[in-house]
Parts: sequence; structure tokens; C-alpha cells
Amino acid sequence: MDLLSLLSDFTIRNVTLGAMLLGISSGVLGSFAVLRKQSLLGDMLSHAALPGICLGFIIVGSRQLLPLLLGALVSGTAAALFMLLLINRSRLKTDAALGSALSFFFAIGIVLLTYIQAKPDANQAGLTAFLFGQAASIVPSDLWILGSITVLALGIVLLFWKEFKVVTFDLQFANTLGFPTGVLEILLTSMVALAVVMGLQFVGVILMAAMIIAPAVAARQWTERLELMVFLAALFGALSGIVGALISALARGLATGPVIVLCASAIVLVSLLFAPNRGLVWASWQTRQQHKTLRSRQLLSNLYKLGLTHADPHYRVEETMMNAYYGMQTRDIFKRLESRGLIKQSSHMPEEGRHWELTPNGIEEARQFLHSLGNGDMGQDEVQHAGA
Repeated sequence: MDLLSLLSDFTIRNVTLGAMLLGISSGVLGSFAVLRKQSLLGDMLSHAALPGICLGFIIVGSRQLLPLLLGALVSGTAAALFMLLLINRSRLKTDAALGSALSFFFAIGIVLLTYIQAKPDANQAGLTAFLFGQAASIVPSDLWILGSITVLALGIVLLFWKEFKVVTFDLQFANTLGFPTGVLEILLTSMVALAVVMGLQFVGVILMAAMIIAPAVAARQWTERLELMVFLAALFGALSGIVGALISALARGLATGPVIVLCASAIVLVSLLFAPNRGLVWASWQTRQQHKTLRSRQLLSNLYKLGLTHADPHYRVEETMMNAYYGMQTRDIFKRLESRGLIKQSSHMPEEGRHWELTPNGIEEARQFLHSLGNGDMGQDEVQHAGA
């Protein structure tokens, strides 16, 4: 089945568009949660949304999406305010406050869910799908709701971009500027709750935290700038949603929500390994390059010091002697220095083995390197005199 015929399917198209919208909003809003060191916020809000879903069902008496999402938003926001109250009015740290709010509200949700299931009401069938998600139940009217929430979330982020940026990176500085930091923190947390509410029908209460954290964590590996991080997080989130939905459609029997989360996790893994400057593979390569550079500079400075000792800046050194001194093969190091024009092979004593000597550029670079270490001027006059 090709991609066009796959997307022409009514259900698959709805699920793919919905997953893309979820990924965009989760990536953008999750970036602020990760940078504020509140990565558990998505986990807490997703679990805290369960009592709101149950209350929305009890009030309306049916599984209409909008009332359930509004209930989830209210309970999630209440949990966020409860968490902020614990942080600001008690001695609890952020992680302890998040854990307390999560367990309290999720316990209420489980009690309400048990109460609903005990009632002889056929309308409650499928309500437990919000625990693990049921993306296949998405219909066009749901997409309009999800699209409206995405536009609202992105609009608020753009409107308060400067304020959110300052509050995220320097809360005390924001206070000195006169920003209403308390209101901005509540607004930011409420926006994350809004993203969580969007994802409940896709990945459910249990896995929604991953959609908040994973795209932002992956984006953080690639850049130091907030603007680019938010863009990449939205891109990674959208990509996870689209690819996960299509894989789930192609491989019948795979739940869409977990596959989307696995795709997001794969992007995180690739980013952790290969992102420039921060990736593990990049760091390993940099370490190797730094080791090579250090070895080259050590050899170059030792050649320079031997020239000082013998009052000859172009003193010729036998390669085997340097091998014995370093306890290792130095051929590769000599070749690297030769390719940079810092040393050259001596033709004076070919019968006694390979000899090397510094070039004028090599003498200057060795002198500058030793000077940076605090002893680069020692013997400089002697070398210049010997060279003359």
C-alpha cells in the first residue's frame, strides 16, 4: 500500500492529522517545561486529568469529547495550581510537590472511574481508553477541537514570547523587570495542561508525559537557542506523530499511542548519540581529536625544547628515539605535523634512520604554545642567536 492510498483512508487521515497537531503543541509547550526543570510536569498533569475526564462524563452522561477535555483541563489546571501552592507555601522541593499532586489527583481519578464502571450505564463503555489512548476513535469534529487548541496554544506562546523566555531562564530578573511572574508561571503551566489534554485520546494518561518531554529533550541536544529549540521540538513532535500513526496503520494490531511514543523515543536516542556538540558520538570524537591535538603539541614542544638545549632551532631528532621516549609509535603524529608544514624529514642522515626537524612555522607554533603555558619565552634569544 503506497502513502497516497494510505492517507486517503478516512480513519488513518484523521489519526495522522491529529497526531501531527498533538506533536506540534507538545513540542512547543514541552520545551518550556524541560527548560524550567519541570520534566515531571507532563506526567503529573496527564495523571491529574483523569478525575476531570470522569467528572465531565458524570455531568454530561456521555463520552462527548469536548466536555471530557474541558473536565481534564480543569482538573489538570487545579493540580498545577496545587503543585505551585506546595512549592511556594511549603518547604517541599519541585519534584516532591509534583509527586504529591500526581498521586493525589490520580487516586481521585481511579476512585471516580471505579464508581462510573460500577453503574449500569452503557455510555461509560470505552471510558478506560483514556488511560492508554484510542486514536482510532478520532473524527473530523475532534480534529477541529484539537486544531483550535493548537492554534490557541501557539498564539499565546507567540503573544507572551518575551515574558515566557525571561521567566524560563531568570525568574529573579523577571521580577526586577516588574513582570507578573506568578501569573506567567500559572499561564505556562496551564498551557502544558492544555497540551496534555490534547493527547489523552491519542496516547492516554499513562504515556502522555513522553510526548511532553521527548521532543523537547531531543531538540535541546541540537541547539543552545530557545527559538530554534522550540521549532525543532515542534518538528520532532509532528514527525513522531505522523510516522507513529502511519506505522500503526501499516502494522495492523499495533496501538497508535505507544508507537508514537516509541518514535519520539527513537528521535531522542538519535539526538543523544549524534547531535553536534552534545551527542555522545560527537563527544567521543571530540575527545579523540583533543587527544591527538595534545599529543601533537607535546611532540612539537619537545622538538622545540631539544632545539633550545642544543642551541639549534632545526635540531634533527630520530623517530625511534621519540618512540622510546613516548613509549608508543609516533609515526602518525609526525605525519600529521608534516602535513601541516610544522616539521619535515631531514635528508642529512638517511642511513641512520628517519630524522625530523622543525620548520620555521613549527618553531613559531611551538613557541606560542609554550608561551600560552607560561614558559614560551625561555631560551628564545638563544634559539634566535643559534639560528642566526
